[in-house]
Amino acid sequence: MTLQLDTACFKNLAIVAHDDGVWVVTLNRPTKRNALDSHTIEELVEFFSKAPRAGVRAIVLAGSGDHFCAGLDLIEHHQADRSPADFMHLCLRWHEAFNKMEYGGVPIIAALKGAVVGGGLELASAAHIRVMDQTTYFALPEGQRGLFTGGGATIRVTDLVGKARMIDMMLTGRVYQGQEAVDLGLAQYITKGSSLDAAMELARKAAQNLPLSNFAICSAVSHMQNMSAMDAAYAEAVMAGVVNTQPEARARLAAFADKSAARVRPNS
Repeated sequence: MTLQLDTACFKNLAIVAHDDGVWVVTLNRPTKRNALDSHTIEELVEFFSKAPRAGVRAIVLAGSGDHFCAGLDLIEHHQADRSPADFMHLCLRWHEAFNKMEYGGVPIIAALKGAVVGGGLELASAAHIRVMDQTTYFALPEGQRGLFTGGGATIRVTDLVGKARMIDMMLTGRVYQGQEAVDLGLAQYITKGSSLDAAMELARKAAQNLPLSNFAICSAVSHMQNMSAMDAAYAEAVMAGVVNTQPEARARLAAFADKSAARVRPNS
């Protein structure tokens, strides 16, 4: 049974569902450069907890205004004057939100522009595909602000760029942009036009896949990265046994067998 998702209850996220199963989730705090306060984190937890059961086939994650996300809402953090325990629990909610994204099984394509900084980069790195435009820049300025990452950068950003570059970004505030950012793995695509348009195109392509196949790609791969090689090989075999024999795939396999399906071709 499909879960009903009430989009009207979200205040800091603007959510639009399209008929093809692609949902656009937009961080909606443009005057704060879409900085993440505790309320926004709770909305991310709520949405990404329910999306896999709500018939969502692919998600485009975007930011309103000129920026994707400038990270932790430092004004809220300063005014809250949290205890170490309180901030630890807040960080755990960030991890809850981002884990729901990475492991939830629904393809997430981040449409990046402007600032993708600090916690904004942690958020983007939890997406499965990142598309940047010509205005996009990446940074981890925690060192200059007397802070340390708390939303998974030590895990996901390190996976993307390597330990040495991750430490360099935090120590020096180094900013990456343009083709260099793509070459390092901070994004997979760079576009001269709208990153939202490009992300929508990718999301619609992914939404045409069978949901169980997408689930395996967007959940099992991440889980397997956390396993030993032997355990990952076993889990991969089990997942392949389930996915590769799904009844819904038979028509697609038949089309391949009778040569009516599109073949893989190099780009012209």
